[in-house]
Amino acid sequence: MTHPSPTIPGFTDHRIPGATAAELNVAVGGSTGTPLVLLHGFPQTNLMWRHVATELAAEHTVICPDLRGYGASDKPADPDGTTYSKRAMAADVVAVARALGHDRFALVGHDRGALVAIRAGLDHPEAVTHLASLDVLPTLDMWEVMRGTSAAIGFHLYLMAQPPGLPEQLIGASPDAFFGHFLDAWTRDPAAVPPDVRAAYLAASRAAVPSIVADYRASAGVDVTHDLADREAGNRLRMPVSVLQQDWGSALGFDAVALWSAWADDLRHTTVSCGHFMAEEAPDTVVGAIRELLRR
Repeated sequence: MTHPSPTIPGFTDHRIPGATAAELNVAVGGSTGTPLVLLHGFPQTNLMWRHVATELAAEHTVICPDLRGYGASDKPADPDGTTYSKRAMAADVVAVARALGHDRFALVGHDRGALVAIRAGLDHPEAVTHLASLDVLPTLDMWEVMRGTSAAIGFHLYLMAQPPGLPEQLIGASPDAFFGHFLDAWTRDPAAVPPDVRAAYLAASRAAVPSIVADYRASAGVDVTHDLADREAGNRLRMPVSVLQQDWGSALGFDAVALWSAWADDLRHTTVSCGHFMAEEAPDTVVGAIRELLRR
């Protein structure tokens, strides 16, 4: 017997056009308070927000898209290396929010979703009222601090940065082993990703190898170009920003607070004692941080 994939309890799925070339799967819950958009990371879907979203839906309209190329969202081809730029994916988020009637919204992203959130904050400051980033560095800083043997932890970044062909072939040959590696290695509490959720993540990733690779490839190409242009122009995140990160900054040899302070005027940086998937391992901490952010 085939069991249905898990979903966010109490949320309704919608198909909503993004900015260009993609229709997104979007789970929406709650109907009161200010709108809040939650963006998932790798190798996940909007299901990663199941604890956080249901808690916050009592106070907010909560919008949880699958990013383009992930989950049940469309996975358009990437002929020129820009289809999965964070600029294009951020434009999707703004388009989805507007389609649901929200010109302004708070934005929270984890991992890949945090990179999209950062780009949305830089490109669309009129739309993003508050921004939270979970366990990631801005793209440009990430590449600049990765060096020496410590960079081995990010081997997947270098693999998927290669030209089209080899990464897709290697990952596609054993996708469950590849994506499952990160679900295992980045989780301190295995119970935080139960078997049905893990199976849903693996199934979604297995069906999205080319688009996931294209997302990462963009982060070694066009996304760096966009970040460099913002750095040179002095473009910064002007809204209140909260950053939650694991205690990995000192181990990798950089000052995460200093790096973030170069991008954000109003920054709160918090170290969280859990694994990478903090919305699943420490949902109460994440919910508390979002509530604190929204009070600023």
